[in-house]
Amino acid sequence: MVQGVKLWLINLKKDVIIMIRILIILLLLCTTASAQTFKKAFKFSTFYIAANGNTSLADEDIYSVGSSQLSYDTIMTPFDYSLVLGIRKIKRFQYEDVSKFKDGTESAYGDAATIGLSPFEYLFEIDYKRQEGQEYLDQNHFLRYVKDKWLAKVEYLKDGFADIEYYEATQRIRFRGKKKLSFNLGAAQRLAEPYGYDPLAEWQIANNYIHYTELAIQEGYNIDVFESIYTDPNGNVVADNAAVWKEVVIPQVLKDYVDKKRNELPNQWQYSLVLGFDYYYYKKDFWLHSWGNLMPYHYNDGNQYSYHNFIGNQWYDYSGGLIFGYKLNKNLGLFVEGKYNKYWNREWYDFKCGVNYVIF
Repeated sequence: MVQGVKLWLINLKKDVIIMIRILIILLLLCTTASAQTFKKAFKFSTFYIAANGNTSLADEDIYSVGSSQLSYDTIMTPFDYSLVLGIRKIKRFQYEDVSKFKDGTESAYGDAATIGLSPFEYLFEIDYKRQEGQEYLDQNHFLRYVKDKWLAKVEYLKDGFADIEYYEATQRIRFRGKKKLSFNLGAAQRLAEPYGYDPLAEWQIANNYIHYTELAIQEGYNIDVFESIYTDPNGNVVADNAAVWKEVVIPQVLKDYVDKKRNELPNQWQYSLVLGFDYYYYKKDFWLHSWGNLMPYHYNDGNQYSYHNFIGNQWYDYSGGLIFGYKLNKNLGLFVEGKYNKYWNREWYDFKCGVNYVIF
């Protein structure tokens, strides 16, 4: 438990440092820019702070029988909440509803599109939340500049629920097809932890069995076989029988070890070729907005912790989104909205779809 708290504090410190660096960069940009440029950069932007909350999972009673006596305990899950701080300058697509206030909970799928409606757009948002008893610190920051023949974007994303974090910069040439469709080709540079690295691999033997007891002893745990007493590195008793040791303590030991070893390694650079497209069409009764990005080739720099070593060869990273709406008549309409990402064999996505029928 103590080790887990220490790792959480270390990660929180890293997140705070990242935010400070971003703020310093913004301040430097603001101080070096002319007053006119400064005003133009922040014109029509929205700064927002919000708190949101709701009930979480219902309390659950756990029953057990010992020495012919019935006993029970209640597992309580605290309420969910989120604290959001952000600033955004993203022109609203025509299919998006106008909201009176920004609270950070909006499902603005269009924010993830490769190309926006304005040349220069940005988003800086940090969201500290608790969901189903687990606390996360999510961040989504990007700067995007789009011209007729090229585009550039820098981004930092951290999704605690999906367990993904990376920096990404991309520079691309645009190829305009018809007015509504464009393609792009270029390079992407990403900085992230060495995804694919498995610290437990060296401890595995045949049939994926792990020398978990030896690993626990290495991490400072102690076992008194004769008294059946198991203590943590601080000398606290964590189990008094083998079953609790194996089923309760060891999973936490393995998690703490994996987190510690991954945090010891520096982030790794990944250089990739990227291909993409963007399509946008809008009418009052029909709209379609779609985009996609594919990274089919990744430069192998020979690093020991390169993802090439874990996957064995090249792989595909991709992302995309779809926003579709169709009002068949004044009563009936249907919609599909969502986005999907897959980097380093990690997936995170969200979507919604439905049918509306208005009775007059």
